[in-house]
Amino acid sequence: KNVIAIAAGAIDGLGFGLNTRAALMTRGLAEIGRLAIAKGAKPATMSGLAGMGDLVLTCTGNLSRNRTVGVALGEGRTLAEILAQLGQVAEGVKTTKSAHRLGLKLGVEMPITDEVYKVIYEDKPARQALLDLMTRPLKQEHHE
Repeated sequence: KNVIAIAAGAIDGLGFGLNTRAALMTRGLAEIGRLAIAKGAKPATMSGLAGMGDLVLTCTGNLSRNRTVGVALGEGRTLAEILAQLGQVAEGVKTTKSAHRLGLKLGVEMPITDEVYKVIYEDKPARQALLDLMTRPLKQEHHE
């Protein structure tokens, strides 16, 4: 959820609209679900308060540190500058690296996490990362 909140914040920082953020959050929940299921979680967990409820709050709340990091990245600020000014831990920065590695290890497709990783650790511009996500080929959203 924290990685997705960074991406949602970047959308806000870049000035994209609520529809873009909602699409990102929906895709983010699917991404979280794929990883959780690969680790043995029950799919129903993702649709409850522990899944969707927590994700919505973290991606939209003005007190969300991870969303705040994303907003600043979207505005073009550097991670070092953001973290120095934030003065508190934003779990998503480290979680991004861990989730990226875990997705690769388990063979789970995690395009949002991969793009956030590139922004944080490879200095990819947030705008380009978002455009790359938005222009990905369409795929089936649910697997039966």
